Amino acid sequence: MVKQRIQYIIGGRTGGTGGDPRMGIGRRSQVTKLESPYMKEYDVYLERRSKKRKRLFRRLALFGIVAFIMASSLTSYHFNQRALKKEKVGELIELQKEKDQIVDKQKDLREEIKLLQDEDYVLQIARRDYFFSKEGEVIFKLPDEDPSY
Repeated sequence: MVKQRIQYIIGGRTGGTGGDPRMGIGRRSQVTKLESPYMKEYDVYLERRSKKRKRLFRRLALFGIVAFIMASSLTSYHFNQRALKKEKVGELIELQKEKDQIVDKQKDLREEIKLLQDEDYVLQIARRDYFFSKEGEVIFKLPDEDPSY
């Protein structure tokens, strides 16, 4: 029963007019249009209103497109800046480690300069590294490693 009613409403039994014959839906109107100044003004008003709606829709669509482009470009810029910041922070940490190593090396070199100004220390290095000996002294160099046998 429900299926027959749906077919009747949709147009299955209306002879192809596409609606309910009792309501006049889907049928062509037999009423003639009046040609009065009021109707002409009303037609102009309806046309202006439809043009305004079209312009409004176009402006809103344009605004939406521009807003989408701006949002996507700002998002892209933000993520690029985050990646760049991460890279720069890593580089900064690396450079700080390198700076600390250079400062430590500089400190060691300053201490060595102070020690090299002492004549006894220079003689000790000369005896150890270059086999410099005093008169009547014989130097024997022993290996630092244990034999492997």
